[in-house]
Amino acid sequence: MRGTHLYKRIFIGTSGYSYKDWQGVLYPEALPQTEYLRYYALQFPFVELNFSYYTMPARKALESLIAKTPASFQFSIKAYKALTHERSADWKNLATSFLQNIEPLADHHQLAGVLIQLPYSFHYEQENRQYLSYLLDALSSVPCFVEFRNAGWFTDRTYETLDKRKVGLVMVDAPEIRGLPRPLNLVTGGKAYIRMHGRNAQNWWEGDATTRYDYDYSTEELENWLPRIFSMAQKAMLFIAFNNHARGNAVKNAKQLTELIQTRAPA
Repeated sequence: MRGTHLYKRIFIGTSGYSYKDWQGVLYPEALPQTEYLRYYALQFPFVELNFSYYTMPARKALESLIAKTPASFQFSIKAYKALTHERSADWKNLATSFLQNIEPLADHHQLAGVLIQLPYSFHYEQENRQYLSYLLDALSSVPCFVEFRNAGWFTDRTYETLDKRKVGLVMVDAPEIRGLPRPLNLVTGGKAYIRMHGRNAQNWWEGDATTRYDYDYSTEELENWLPRIFSMAQKAMLFIAFNNHARGNAVKNAKQLTELIQTRAPA
């Protein structure tokens, strides 16, 4: 596949977009927060919505976001925490509501997929494997990506199961800490996704949602990803989300990686 065509299969963006400390980094100082996404969509082709983890997304809210983006713009949306971290007793009804509420994204062909991010405490054991199977059944009408924070899930059995279900396995860039997964050159289910969390080992376990991901990738660190990125993009549409949002580093690094891919994509 020629470089120009390969580049068109790679969607780079950030995890979230509505950060006030991005004013002066991405957004003009005077830009109202209600216009952030419209401006963001002029810079990037894709965004990962993470507010849906904290609260059930509302149809009208998503319709409003769609209206601020071009038709080619893509959204991934993080699964509601009651489905992944809290595992509510009412999870089946919540999954149905979640699917109904994100229908506008699918109807406008702007849904890259649902991001099912599972915590480190979600170990590779029978009860959890069964729950994940039920959850994937419940969400089978939409594209899904699964991010395991626990390296125990990285087994041939997992890869084969996700592949059969047409579910993408998320590759992560994170600190080299025991128990965390290492990124592979692997695509499952014809879907490819990379999340760049940064390598802030000092704050990974003790930090909050900002300090844990406070990291600025070097050019060399991004360059080292290129062979894997190009290989994955040969096999599927590839979505790359930078989650190191503190101080606008996600914006900076996403633009750096975009430029590297544009200039280094194989001919």
